[in-house]
Amino acid sequence: MTRQISTTFYDFTTTFIIRNVSSLFVNYFDQTCTSFKNSIKNLVEMLILRFVGCRYVRFIARQCLEALEFLHHLGIIHCDLKPENILMKSYKRCEIKVIDLGSSCFQSDNLCLYVQSRSYRAPEVMLGLSYDPKIDLWSLGCILAELWSGEVLFPNEAVVMILAQMIGLFGPINTEMLLNGQETHKYFTEEYDLYYMNEETDQMELIIPEETSLEDHLQVFDSGFVDFLSNLLEIDPERRPTAKEALAHPWLSQSYE
Repeated sequence: MTRQISTTFYDFTTTFIIRNVSSLFVNYFDQTCTSFKNSIKNLVEMLILRFVGCRYVRFIARQCLEALEFLHHLGIIHCDLKPENILMKSYKRCEIKVIDLGSSCFQSDNLCLYVQSRSYRAPEVMLGLSYDPKIDLWSLGCILAELWSGEVLFPNEAVVMILAQMIGLFGPINTEMLLNGQETHKYFTEEYDLYYMNEETDQMELIIPEETSLEDHLQVFDSGFVDFLSNLLEIDPERRPTAKEALAHPWLSQSYE
């Protein structure tokens, strides 16, 4: 049995028009499913097949920001933006669709403590702080870094190891965030040093983040892109741009050589 459900969906056309469409949902063994054309691949498959070139990252970035601006305007936080949830509608025109709102929530909801896939999880979520739509901007920054380099920016390791990588790349987390985080005690000592419990010795061991830069880590020499990415990957959400603000970054308006 099938049924037509009218839903708001972000459909990218050549002019990036947002429109209402009817999505076909199928009842399969009491599970509501939706199907997509077999020709549509996600960004993970593009990475494997090496379809992503540096010049396409800007196209994808802009369209994702358009989608996020639309969702955030409605008060919706995607909460699970990752390469698997960005589909390619057209390789030739580099048109995409942002999908899977199964984990999304309204900003006015009682926010869940555990959201976002770990490699794309914003630091405020890891620390157990209240969050807003800007967590989606962090996820997008991680995705764009991955598209540029071909490697996951923060591999799916223990949360404390990801926090160490973040600090090594972007500097220390501000004290106010650490002070207010419900989960801070799991990863930081009272002096705010990173630690983990060695399961073999049952002893606390401190972690010293390895300092590096985004340029060196990604091997990227486009200063405009580095600045754009650094804004999205701002540890402090108060300083991180909104989707609308990020769309105004000059790197998105640069022409290709």
